[in-house]
Order: sequence, then C-alpha cells, then structure tokens
Amino acid sequence: MPGKHVFEYAVIRVVPRVEREEFMNVGVVLYCKKLNFLQAIITVNEAKICCFTNPDEAVQIKANLHAFEQICKGSTEGGPIAQLDEASRFRWLTATRSTVVQASKVHPGLSADPQQTLAKLHAQLVL
Repeated sequence: MPGKHVFEYAVIRVVPRVEREEFMNVGVVLYCKKLNFLQAIITVNEAKICCFTNPDEAVQIKANLHAFEQICKGSTEGGPIAQLDEASRFRWLTATRSTVVQASKVHPGLSADPQQTLAKLHAQLVL
C-alpha cells in the first residue's frame, strides 16, 4: 500500500461584488510537493454567476478562471507566472487578494492519491 503524502488545497471562489463579500465556490486547487502534483478543477455555473452579476461581467469572470487554470497547468498561455515552479505557482494562486477570483485559506491534508482527493474535495465543496 502506498504511503500517504502531505498536500495543501484551497477552494477557488468567485466574488462578483467584492464590496458585498458574497461568493460562490467554483473550484479547488491542490498541491502535493512530494509527488510534483499541482492541479485545479473548476466548474462554472453560469446561471448562478449571472444571478450575482450581468452577462458581460460573467464572460470576464470565465476568462479570469481560464487564466487561473493556465497558470496552474504551467501553460505558456498563463504568462510569466505560469513559468514558475509548482510551489511558486501554488503560492501565487492562493495568495490573499481582494479581486473577483479568490482562493480560500490553504488547508493541509494527507493523501495516497492526490487526483482522487482533488475530485473528492471538488465534489464536496463545489458541486
């Protein structure tokens, strides 16, 4: 049986009106240093987002979430931040900020299979 590895995760949320502090969970990002694992699962419920904002702003929110995914993947489409190592990208993605796309505080855990843990967290916290 494989051993368990320390991982860190944060919930990705959309805050359409930062001044109102209302948010909805749209994804989870998980990082496991030992296994060189950094991945996010994002699910956008457009109808729900449009309840909080107008359709034009919803398009921009989707673009911001796409950029988040590209940075997480280390894609050239993600720009210079995406070219950093996994740990640096995770820290940048989860840094505290007052923007429309935010991450929760980082939480630790143990897992033998980070991919399965990510899917489980996504189901529990987003879906």
